[in-house]
Amino acid sequence: MGNDLLRRIVLLIGLVLLATEVVAQEGKKSWNFDTDKEGAPAQGLINEVGDWKVVPDPTAPSKPNVLAQLAKNSGSTFNLTLITGTNYKDVDVSVKMKAIAGNEDQGGGLVWRAKDTRNNYMARYNPLENNYRVYKVEKGRRLTLQSADIKQSGDWHTLRVAMMGDHIQCYYDGKRYLDVKDSAFSDEGKIGLWTKADAQTHFDDLTVSAI
Repeated sequence: MGNDLLRRIVLLIGLVLLATEVVAQEGKKSWNFDTDKEGAPAQGLINEVGDWKVVPDPTAPSKPNVLAQLAKNSGSTFNLTLITGTNYKDVDVSVKMKAIAGNEDQGGGLVWRAKDTRNNYMARYNPLENNYRVYKVEKGRRLTLQSADIKQSGDWHTLRVAMMGDHIQCYYDGKRYLDVKDSAFSDEGKIGLWTKADAQTHFDDLTVSAI
């Protein structure tokens, strides 16, 4: 009787996990920019700050195109593009990224639960500093929540962020480096991409799903 009950519980858990996986897959969205016009902004993206355009890249994970941030801004400028039609609270978002240039800053990363350009969460890898950080930007003021040292090798790397409730986990090439809790933004918001200052960066295979 005890074994039968245990089997029933295991079966029930399996069914719940399967249903959860199906829901997540059905809610999955992705952008590879390969059908967008070269030299133009990508469809469905709002270029808030910076110069975001679709360009060809023969090294792209999914050829032929990528989304490039081309502006050479300075100081504390956040070059940021938000994705229309996205509104997530508990979210799993990832992107492939290649740093191209930048003297003051390099690299870039992900934005999520964004109310606007001045209120959101951000994660970024910076190859100039060899660090991976997660931030909150509240009323335009950026605060570091956690940082990890990573020395890069190769061109393309995958950044991934999963947030459920107030729990944020950030991954770099499949390994979790950052794990922190914050409750500044508890509602749904847009996802997006960003770089800082003069960081010119290519992005490909942006993917998001609700958790």
